[in-house]
Amino acid sequence: MSAVNIMCIKWGTLFGPEYVNRLYSGVRRNLSRPVRFICMTEHADGLHPDIEVLDLPVEPFAEPMAQALAVANRQGAMRKVSLFKPGLVPDLDGPVLGFDLDVVITGSLDEIVDLAPGTIAMRHDWTEARKGRPTGHGSVFRFDPAIHTYLYQDLAANTYKEVEKARGSEQRYTSHKAMDNDQFTYIPGDWVVSFKYDCNPFPGNYWRPPALPAAAKVVCFHGRPKMPQAVEGFSKNLIRYCKPCDWLVDHWITRSSADLGAQWS
Repeated sequence: MSAVNIMCIKWGTLFGPEYVNRLYSGVRRNLSRPVRFICMTEHADGLHPDIEVLDLPVEPFAEPMAQALAVANRQGAMRKVSLFKPGLVPDLDGPVLGFDLDVVITGSLDEIVDLAPGTIAMRHDWTEARKGRPTGHGSVFRFDPAIHTYLYQDLAANTYKEVEKARGSEQRYTSHKAMDNDQFTYIPGDWVVSFKYDCNPFPGNYWRPPALPAAAKVVCFHGRPKMPQAVEGFSKNLIRYCKPCDWLVDHWITRSSADLGAQWS
């Protein structure tokens, strides 16, 4: 049985190794097939030994990309495009399911892996959807390095123009580039959910704890609160307030510790 390729990127020190390890545990506990888990990072200390490490590269187009991002006031964005480089992992076979580190796996991922083969799959971005725009959300993305070579090559060839067109947004670049090539599929919205919009919406967040939607496979903690804050409870304002979240402790900490051992979670 072929392994499912999983990739993430840990850039800088905002997220510690426990985020990668717990993501790895959540993925392998929620796939019926073997997992090949790859993390691109310049800080590999503390990662579980079964996680493959790729060095975070300095791309040859880094300077014009940084110039365009500065104009868009999005310094440091679009590092994820390095994962799209053709031949990045010479012996990689088949599609890749990629994740940001501020997500928690809560259900089977098999359906996302198998969704519309040959396309780039992302969930519709919540804010963009409300505004009637088609942009995908980058927390969960499925692509095939052998098919979707343009994700890297187009940016490398016309860096400033592509970053400017995407207004410095990696998820806008990725999803719109796929749409332009008729190779885009939306992941169903009830599979990939937002903690703040779907689990803990205002105003009910003020009198009841966050709820896990029944069909949720991945919970995204974009913005605030992040997972450690939601575990303890969070109070920034009425809209972003949340009570302590027991199911998050279970899926993100308890099950990972039981799976990998406390030293890796």
